[in-house]
Amino acid sequence: MGLKKKQEPNTGAIAVEQRQPSRDYAGLVKSLESGDPMKRRWAARDLAAWPEAVEKLLTALQDETEHPVREAIFDSLGLIGGEAVVSGLIPILRLEDAALRNGAIEVLQSIPEAVALHIIELLNDQDSDVRIFAIDILQQLAHPRTPEWLLSVLKDETHVNVVATAVDRLAEVGTPDMVSDLEAIKQRFPDEPYLAFAVDTAVRRIEEG
Repeated sequence: MGLKKKQEPNTGAIAVEQRQPSRDYAGLVKSLESGDPMKRRWAARDLAAWPEAVEKLLTALQDETEHPVREAIFDSLGLIGGEAVVSGLIPILRLEDAALRNGAIEVLQSIPEAVALHIIELLNDQDSDVRIFAIDILQQLAHPRTPEWLLSVLKDETHVNVVATAVDRLAEVGTPDMVSDLEAIKQRFPDEPYLAFAVDTAVRRIEEG
């Protein structure tokens, strides 16, 4: 009688079995609070299929310390998109955690139509850092009004760092009709050599086209 070969465990089946109980919405939400980062990550990814999970994902994001789990949460929020996501991410722009802020900015950049409703509000925020973050969002925001919004910053903004950020962005998306407004910045801030250099660079790039 020949020896019977020992059957190896089906690790793939085990992995599926471990993940399977949390496939329904309630189970995924529960797994999002698990002590196991891998379970939280899978739950965050799978919740992308549930638009009603936005609040749960945003709440989890505030307490999450594991980068892969945060990344999965941001990915799902970007896939869900919409007003609830934008409204939930905007307050993160005020937090001290730079990684959270950058993640929020990346998601906001990916959902231009929903963000467009809030851009004017952000560009007029009392916090100059938030105004700068709004311009950072505009850097990659695929929206036809981006140059127009940046031009409004040149005309109305008084904080030199915010203006400088807007000038840098207009170097990438500005149009020839904006050159005179850019040149005017040098007269408004005559004691800021960096800003004059940034304006000259932006004008050159626009004219080279």
